[in-house]
Amino acid sequence: MRVIAVINQKGGCGKTTVAINLASALAEVDQKTLLIDMDPQSHCAVGLAVPEEQIEQSIYDVLISKSRNEPIRLTEILWQISDNLELAPASMDLSAFEQQMSGIIEREDCLKDVLGDVKAEYDYTIIDCPPAVSLLTFNALRAASDVIVPVETGYFALHGLSKQLETLNILCERCNHEIDVRVLASMYDIRTKMAREILAELRTHFADKMFKTTVNFNTKIKEASSFGQPISEYDPASRGRMDFRTLAEEVIASQQKQKRHQMVNSLANQLETITTSADELLRSATPAAKTLQANKEKKKQPLDTDAKLSNYYGVNQIAGALVFVTLYPRAKSVQIAGDFNNWQPSKTKMERVGETGVWQTKLNLPAGKYRYRLVVDGQWQQDPFNELIEPNPFGGFDSIVEVQ
Repeated sequence: MRVIAVINQKGGCGKTTVAINLASALAEVDQKTLLIDMDPQSHCAVGLAVPEEQIEQSIYDVLISKSRNEPIRLTEILWQISDNLELAPASMDLSAFEQQMSGIIEREDCLKDVLGDVKAEYDYTIIDCPPAVSLLTFNALRAASDVIVPVETGYFALHGLSKQLETLNILCERCNHEIDVRVLASMYDIRTKMAREILAELRTHFADKMFKTTVNFNTKIKEASSFGQPISEYDPASRGRMDFRTLAEEVIASQQKQKRHQMVNSLANQLETITTSADELLRSATPAAKTLQANKEKKKQPLDTDAKLSNYYGVNQIAGALVFVTLYPRAKSVQIAGDFNNWQPSKTKMERVGETGVWQTKLNLPAGKYRYRLVVDGQWQQDPFNELIEPNPFGGFDSIVEVQ
């Protein structure tokens, strides 16, 4: 059984989307597949229409059962999604896993031991990991033979790779474990020059450690998640379904294994080069960025966050503030309406950045989950650069953002 952990400590990179749709695509080509949700937010269950109120036991119960001398078999908590796909759902209880297992010997091997009992029953196990370095993530790494790191083709996503290297270094220090790490370009928007150039840089520097398959930015994938279906069921003719089918075929065909030390050294050496390349791309992206970079070189001031964000669309939490960036070259006004401003767009106006068609604004909000929509020249719509959505009572979708 091949165990693949999908890991990225940066939220909003499409990690759960990749896990669900890769598992579904593998099952579709007659590979017996197990999907394990190791994220306390339980998004795999939501994305596969498993009712939360009907989940009596989750992967949490299985993981801690041995330490309580009341073993629970994995098969007791599984949900049948399709003929070849089963789900081990998560629950909020997982957030207490580290505390519950404090002081327990070999607590890092809980998931590995659980999967050892079913290794003859599946061809593939896909693990959706939480967006944080934790005991849950380490359990996934200990159990995995492969790691997929979904990376957006945007500036800040490149820097997130350093966190993955840090996690892999921890694993290397704790045990002698063979693991194959590969980068997957996700949420790729071919319409933007920045995305095209950064994708080229990723392919150049990662070479055979990057999937040839690219998961394109696709609204059908978002819609499929909101309806609790993998893209292969929701829209079999869509580009998203083709992307994941190709990815599954590439995963199956890929058998090459490398020592984890070799992989970490390779990635560590290349990360600085990739970051430098990204800076150079930003330097030439807009006249405003060029001016700011010139100031930087003259040591007048560093290239500020606003300039970098002008090429990174969506919503991000930067230095305690939520930064919204979107692209509407022909718009005369762009506003944001959400439950944080009582759905009154006039209270939150986005500012146009030069003549680039980029709009942005910053908001300081308390920790929590928020729903919002963009109002472009009076027309309400979901944020096209934010894949996190929920259906609303009016037949449309609200974009979602969580403040940590």
